[in-house]
Amino acid sequence: MTTNEPGPVNPALRALEHPGASVRLRAALTIGSAPDPAQVGPLVERCAVEPDFQVREMLTWALTRHPAPVTVPLLMAEVRSGGAQARSQALHTLSKVGDRRAWPVITPALLADADDEVARSAWRAAVVLVPAGGERDLAVGLAGQLGRGPLETRLSLSRALIALGEVMLPVLGRAAAHGDPPVREHALATERLWRDPDAAFASAVEEAKRVVALGGAAREGR
Repeated sequence: MTTNEPGPVNPALRALEHPGASVRLRAALTIGSAPDPAQVGPLVERCAVEPDFQVREMLTWALTRHPAPVTVPLLMAEVRSGGAQARSQALHTLSKVGDRRAWPVITPALLADADDEVARSAWRAAVVLVPAGGERDLAVGLAGQLGRGPLETRLSLSRALIALGEVMLPVLGRAAAHGDPPVREHALATERLWRDPDAAFASAVEEAKRVVALGGAAREGR
């Protein structure tokens, strides 16, 4: 005799809703240790609401343990239609999966998203997913966000630009002559970080501000 009743729910999936973060963390570890495509949807859904950073990181790890053809379409759909946390976490996970078939989800609008966390996740994902030969266009898109947000946001953008390599230098050079002082400052600070990866970004920003204030719209040393 057949039945239409649903089968038993994986106990680890139920545990993802437990009030204790340590219990949810172990549940995500358990799921990732025994990948099952049927678990991908619930994992993606949990990423959208999970309040604990460490648990979210474990959820991302669990998703990376599943086949990309299963995870990537669901993550792309989340980026396109989810709330801020859902989009940010989906982008973070896509950057860890590293499957360039997800590139179409990285749109100019996403790179300029009004939510800083979403934008930062988009910048990090973009430099991982960009197809070969697309780095210059991506650098131009990222440079359009120079001068944006608090120090932490600006550092994320600088790191993304630097990750693109030398192709971003001409773009950064043009930004260093921009009419908006915060854009010039951010460009100069990014250039300093490129030359000296060990430099403190806050110090690089303050130095750039002094250069701009003194009329050094061109780069240092010119």
